[in-house]
Amino acid sequence: MRLLHTSDWHLGRSLHGVDLLDHQAAYLDHLVDVVRAEDVDAVVVAGDVYDRAIPPVEAVTLLSDTLARLAEHTTVVVTSGNHDSATRLGFGSALMRDRVRLRTRVAGLAEPVVLPDDEGDVLVYGIPYLDPDFARVELADGPELLARSHQAVAAAAMRRIRDDLAGRQGSVRPRSVVAAHAFVIGGAPTDSERDIRVGGVDQVPAGVFTGADYVALGHLHGPQQVSGVDGTVLRYSGSPLAYSFSEQHHAKSTVLVDLSGGQVRTSLVAAPVPRRLADVTGTLEELLGAAGDAHTDAWARVTVTDAHRPEDLYRRVKQRFPHALVVHHRAAVSAESSRTKIVTSAHDPLDVTADFLAHVTGHRPTPAEAEVLRRAYEDVAAMERSA
Repeated sequence: MRLLHTSDWHLGRSLHGVDLLDHQAAYLDHLVDVVRAEDVDAVVVAGDVYDRAIPPVEAVTLLSDTLARLAEHTTVVVTSGNHDSATRLGFGSALMRDRVRLRTRVAGLAEPVVLPDDEGDVLVYGIPYLDPDFARVELADGPELLARSHQAVAAAAMRRIRDDLAGRQGSVRPRSVVAAHAFVIGGAPTDSERDIRVGGVDQVPAGVFTGADYVALGHLHGPQQVSGVDGTVLRYSGSPLAYSFSEQHHAKSTVLVDLSGGQVRTSLVAAPVPRRLADVTGTLEELLGAAGDAHTDAWARVTVTDAHRPEDLYRRVKQRFPHALVVHHRAAVSAESSRTKIVTSAHDPLDVTADFLAHVTGHRPTPAEAEVLRRAYEDVAAMERSA
């Protein structure tokens, strides 16, 4: 049995104003190609299919076309993430063709998609994103609500799944896969995941997922494996594209999962890179020279470190780096200017202002700037005296 695990497509997302839908479409073309080339039995998408609850029409169309293309070759199991609207993503799930299975309802999380092969069944359980404020009601076994935490609702969901698994034990133990959208302890986050903290806690212990053979995780954008308990393999596929500069060093990929002979083996399939991200720092002269040569085709975050802001900075940087997404000036700060100083009422306000300018810009005010600051201070002081 061979599965392909992916997540966090975030269809409809932009990067610093750049529309990424064409690049997302290129990744999904790649995904279809991998399914065909690797003879994949099922694709598991672990949430955050869309980037927001009400996605743009173009994103909905892209998802619809992609699911239809995938279903020509394999079974597709899709769960909802914290960015998705579970209701909108799950609309029409009862009418879907047999090879497209949407798991967006808490009530159906213990109803697996059954994938038969020569070694017996593989059961794929899809846990939609569990918002503790709502799931603690739906997953409660009695009148008493579950604790208001991600751990409590994830543990309750897994208890239902383990109960279902126990009822299916026969002469051959069924293999099990759980798709979940959560922040599991041990995972490394980036700047682009939405905060899901509730009660100050956003993480779930890996031991909650004990009993599954493979846990296909979504939410964190970096591809990574998390240490499991009792042989359970947990892995984040990560997002297919970099959605923040904190992801610029990620090797984006999709996970091939082989379940055979009582073992779980995983390998990564590299995702296409539409355009790499890069941080570029230096004086404007350096960046317009050899130091910028390697980054002219990158989505760049450019930091210019001249002591004074160069004239016509943005135009000159964009001419050199046509795909620059962020351009800012940050003067190199000396050790003296970076030193923390205690300011009291005994200090001359103009000296404090001059020190602040030196800290922020790397240089003290010129005589002309000092004169403007002096006049402004005296005008404010005069207003206060007359009030």
